[in-house]
Amino acid sequence: QVQLVESGGGLVQAGGSLRLSCAASGSGFITVMGWYRQTPGKQRELVATITRGGNTNYADSVKDRFTISRDNAKNTVYLQMNSLKPEDTAVYYCNCNARYTFWGQGTQVTVSS
Repeated sequence: QVQLVESGGGLVQAGGSLRLSCAASGSGFITVMGWYRQTPGKQRELVATITRGGNTNYADSVKDRFTISRDNAKNTVYLQMNSLKPEDTAVYYCNCNARYTFWGQGTQVTVSS
């Protein structure tokens, strides 16, 4: 069982930056970690993922603006979000694979125009 706790969400003006963090605890060997986001009435969508070895994958909408990174020793994944746009407004969820898939509780990111 793995527990994920996100932090770092909030309100920011368009063009600003935020950094999300997600700390994993519990038992299990974590392989891939990632961030997803969801807005009301829409399906949860991939933002970015990172393997244990550091290979990354990004949604086209966030490439060149967001950077995912992780600290394997701390079982923590980060999402640096720059040049934020109003359409980035969503609840952001941390995700990891450790034999099973686990989700965090989500953190709200609101970008005002």
